[in-house]
Order: sequence, then C-alpha cells, then structure tokens
Amino acid sequence: MARGTVVALIALLFLGNALNYVDRQVLALLKPTLEAEFGWSDADYAHLGSSFQIAAAGALLAVGWFVDRLGVRMAYGIAVVVWSAAGMAHALAMTVQQFVAARIVLAVGESVSTPAGLKAAAIYMPPRQRNIAIGLINTAPNIGAILTPLLIPPLALAFGWKAAFVLTGALGFVWLIGWFFGTRNLAPIGNIPERAPVKWSVLLSDRRSWTVVGAKAFTDCVWWFVLFWMPDFFSRQFAMAQGDLGGPIALIFAMAALGAISSGALYPLLLGRGFSVNAARKTSMLFFALVVLAMPLALSAQSPWIAALLIGCGLFAHQGFSTNIFGMTADIVPGVRVASVVALGAVAGNLSGTAIIELAGWSLDNGHGYWPMFAICGSAYLAALLFIHLMQPKLELAQN
Repeated sequence: MARGTVVALIALLFLGNALNYVDRQVLALLKPTLEAEFGWSDADYAHLGSSFQIAAAGALLAVGWFVDRLGVRMAYGIAVVVWSAAGMAHALAMTVQQFVAARIVLAVGESVSTPAGLKAAAIYMPPRQRNIAIGLINTAPNIGAILTPLLIPPLALAFGWKAAFVLTGALGFVWLIGWFFGTRNLAPIGNIPERAPVKWSVLLSDRRSWTVVGAKAFTDCVWWFVLFWMPDFFSRQFAMAQGDLGGPIALIFAMAALGAISSGALYPLLLGRGFSVNAARKTSMLFFALVVLAMPLALSAQSPWIAALLIGCGLFAHQGFSTNIFGMTADIVPGVRVASVVALGAVAGNLSGTAIIELAGWSLDNGHGYWPMFAICGSAYLAALLFIHLMQPKLELAQN
C-alpha cells in the first residue's frame, strides 16, 4: 500500500477518534447549565453516564462481528453517521428520558470507533509502524478532550447549549467526505482477510482474549471517571464557574496526549535496545503504572492547576498504559480476531466505567466525596499489570 494511503488512513482514524470524544464530552462540560435548567441531581447525572456506558457495552458485543464482517471502511462510515446524528439530537431533548435516549444511540455509534481503528492498524500496517500508529490514534481522544473544554463553554454561553450539540455533531458529516475518498485504495498486508467470520467459541477459549478483557476492565474505569466527573470535581473542589473550567481540563488531557505519544515510541525503543517483546511491553506498562500513583494527591491540592497536573499525570499514565494494551492486542491476537477481542475488552471497560460513574454519584450524594474513586484510580494499573503477567507470563507475536 502506498505511503500516502497509510498517512491518510492514520490521519482519518485520528480525526474520527477525536470527534468521537468531542461528542461524548459535551454533556459533562454543560452539566452546570443543564443541571440548573432541568433540576438534575448528582444521581440523575450519574444515570446519564451509566446509560451511555451500558448501551456501549451492549453494542460492543456485536461490534466485533460488525467490523469483522463488513470491513473497516464500511463499518466505520456507518458508525459516524449514527453517532453524529445522535449528538445533534441532544439539542432536541427536554427531559432526562430524552437525553438518555440520545446518549444510548450516541453510545451505540461510538462503540465502533476503537475496534475499527485497531483492526485497521492490525491488517494494514506492519508491526513496527503499527505501534507508532496506535500511539498516534490513541492520542486523538485527548486532542478532542483538550479542544472541547476550550471551545464548548464559550460557545454555549454565546449561542446556548443546543448550539454546542448541533455544531459538534455536524462535524462528523464533514469527516465522512474525507473517509469516503481517502480510504478507497486500502489493501491489507500479507494474507490477512479484511472480512471473516469469528467464532465465539474460539474467542472465549483463548487466554489472550481474557488477558485483554481483564486489562481493560481494570483500567478503563479511570478514563471514564475523569472524562465524566472532572468538570464537576473542579467546580466543587475549587468553586470554579463553568466558563473557567476549560483551562484545567484542557491541561489534564494535554498530559494524556503526551502519554499516548510517548508510549507509542517507548516500546519500539526498548525493542531496539535488545529487549524481548515480553520485556519491552511489560517494562513500558510498569513505567506508566508507577506514574499514575501521583493522581490521588490531587485531593489535597490547594490550587486547581496543581490538581490538574496531578490528575494529568494519571491520564498520562492511563494513555501510555492503554496504548500498550492495544499494541499488545495487535501483537498477540491473530489479525482476523483483533476487532472482536478489542470489542470484548471495551465491553469490560464500559462496565467498569459504569460502576465507577455510579459509585461517584452515590458517594457525592451521601457525603463521602471523591476519595473512593481516586483510591481506585491509583491502584488500577499495577493490578492490571499483575493480571496480564499471570495470564500471559511470556507475550509472543501471533502467527496470523
């Protein structure tokens, strides 16, 4: 495949993943406005988040099959149409139930993004390029999460909250034009088929599948907690107005982007220094698991910027660790099964995300504050690495 086609693919996957997180983050940034207009409690807000997580988890059970059978190009295009329309539909919602309905459809569409992106990297790129590409693609959510808090609050204040949903949803339809023309010449490397049936019995009997599922369950809850609750955390902890939240939130996700970029380079660097696949991957993961230990210190920070730096260290570590999970998946799982295994892992991550979102709503409504969730965040990655090592004492490249 021509270099220009590879570059176009990476750019489009990057932009698609960024838009994915722009659309899902708008609700969190508008929480103070919507809470005041509709009289939501913390539990109501938590239920909106958990409905998204549960819907995504349910959809992901079929997403692997959907992507593996239709191929990346068609599956991703359909998904963006669905989630962009659902994002715009939030502007029509007037009750909690209507917001829930819009969130559910949004979740179903957005659930395709990561499995499709990882399958694209696995079948269209050789292993050494693949890890760099995964790192870049995994940076995209952070770029979306950086830009969204800087742009959405001022936009909502100037034109109303409905305009924020309409504009962000419409961007997906612009992306579709580039996707249609930019992916016409894609061709898989080697003999990996673009479309093939994957048997559940094969997926569920393979320890490699469960390694990915467990790693995602341990760690994804941290991402969902930060994405969904951090605007509220800064509002409560530092009495910040909605218009002032953009800076600290953007700093957090800028550090997350650095984590994704650096992790994409760290693994091949260690390979180049003579580390085995197993040692390079697990050493990279250990580094990021130790960095995240700084995150719970944000609870005692006296400044929102210090708190943002500490939470940013947590997301730096999360994205670094997450990129290594994705890279590990693309390495150890046969290419034809990658989308299905990533989808199963995302199901586990969405369910653990649901649990921590609901825990936060309960904890805040009952006067316990944010400490239980930060304690979980600090310990999640060392637990995940231990689980990976127990399941796969020696990581080895799959024979496709």
